[in-house]
Amino acid sequence: MFVGHYAAALAARAVEPRAPLWAYVLGCQAMDVVWGGLVIAGVEQVRIDHDLPGSALVLDHMPYTHSLPAAVLWSVVFGAGVMLWLKLPRRAGVIIGLTVLSHWLLDFLVHRPDLPLLWGEPKVGLGLWNHPVPEQALEMGLLALAAAAWGWRRGVEGQGWMAAPLFLGFLVLLQLVPLVSPVGEGVLGVGGSALAAYLVTCVFAWMAEPRIARS
Repeated sequence: MFVGHYAAALAARAVEPRAPLWAYVLGCQAMDVVWGGLVIAGVEQVRIDHDLPGSALVLDHMPYTHSLPAAVLWSVVFGAGVMLWLKLPRRAGVIIGLTVLSHWLLDFLVHRPDLPLLWGEPKVGLGLWNHPVPEQALEMGLLALAAAAWGWRRGVEGQGWMAAPLFLGFLVLLQLVPLVSPVGEGVLGVGGSALAAYLVTCVFAWMAEPRIARS
């Protein structure tokens, strides 16, 4: 799951417009942002196996970012932190937190069994990565539905139309790049490229909607 995670961000923005789009975009990938840093630091572990169908990632050890307890903790910390930082209503903080938690739920659909239910074993995952065509269809379908909801919200707010297709086009490009180029080798390649992609997407989200809607 890659750009499918951003479907949660767009849907959340449609449901609760008083938080900025960039906060939802950063929230939906917050667990992976921390994961990228911990991979680079050697705290969590990942390998590359190009013989695997779909994603080549072998996620050996990631209890601090992708275990279910960690996901709940990151959701609370990020949602409450952004709410206090931006002085958002409590409901907006809750929706941001749920956007963070959506990452684990969507990963559960596509990951091979590598998501710890606790801090170690057992590990779960339905393994849709092993079926690349339906997995890609799921991601793009979720993104299309959420984009429609986001577009409706933008229309209600009287925002211009140009930024929306540009941002969605950027997300589609992000989805296509890993399909046509090999995944970087080594922790710096994997962790660094992940961090760069997530943070650049956050910047593009801020450019698409630079102002916080408060109503």
